[in-house]
Amino acid sequence: MRASLRRIWGLLFRHLALYRRSWPRLVELAYWPTLQMVIWGLTARFFAARLGATGATGHWLAAVSVLLGGVLLWEIALRSQMGVAISFLEEIWSRNLGHVFVSPLRPAELVTALFAMSILRTCAGVLPAVLLAWALYAFNLFAMGPILILFAVNLMAMGWWVSLAVVSLILRHGAGAEALAWSVLFGLAPFSCVFYPVATLPAPLRPLALALPSAHVFEGMRAVLNHGVIAWGHLGWATGLNALWMAAAALLFARQFRAARVRGALLTIGE
Repeated sequence: MRASLRRIWGLLFRHLALYRRSWPRLVELAYWPTLQMVIWGLTARFFAARLGATGATGHWLAAVSVLLGGVLLWEIALRSQMGVAISFLEEIWSRNLGHVFVSPLRPAELVTALFAMSILRTCAGVLPAVLLAWALYAFNLFAMGPILILFAVNLMAMGWWVSLAVVSLILRHGAGAEALAWSVLFGLAPFSCVFYPVATLPAPLRPLALALPSAHVFEGMRAVLNHGVIAWGHLGWATGLNALWMAAAALLFARQFRAARVRGALLTIGE
């Protein structure tokens, strides 16, 4: 057990060392979440001013909260997914993947280290945006209370299983699949219903949305912000779906990793 933890820490430290003396990497962590928050915050302020001018003051504050809450929570899913995928791609770009597995490191330990790195990257990227949202727009994400932790954990878990699926495709198809690391989760955004209820979608697309944990998380977020009610049913569905999709992604990763090792792709991937 101790040896396993040391191997996990060794890989985690290797990635942390990349950020220690690289300020561009550190800036990049918070750049996109902060930029997204500022853009959507200004958009929300514009709509708030227009709706307030027409006398609809009873609704625009809730609309602004839902918009900013959706932006910040969605960044948790994005950053967690990118945290795993980019950390794995760093091993490919540095041609270090084969060297890593010459050591006694096991695939499960690699995934654990990538997940730990994802948590650190997500915190470093999203927390500055959350604080700026409070400073610039007086929106306090933490006002949702402890339920925010369950929302964040479910979105982070979704980012993880999406990233495992992406890594599996990279192991199978090589560098040609690297672009998926930046695009897959964006493709799921319309069905995650970040800014609107599931009922807004056309009826044939609603089952697809409800198969995603993120749609249930954002339905729960709107229930808390608009009505002060915790939608435990949606949280239960989000947790169950995450467990199901995570198991499927883990099986896919294990299968593709074994196949890549047999083909010798761990040494040649990225070339």
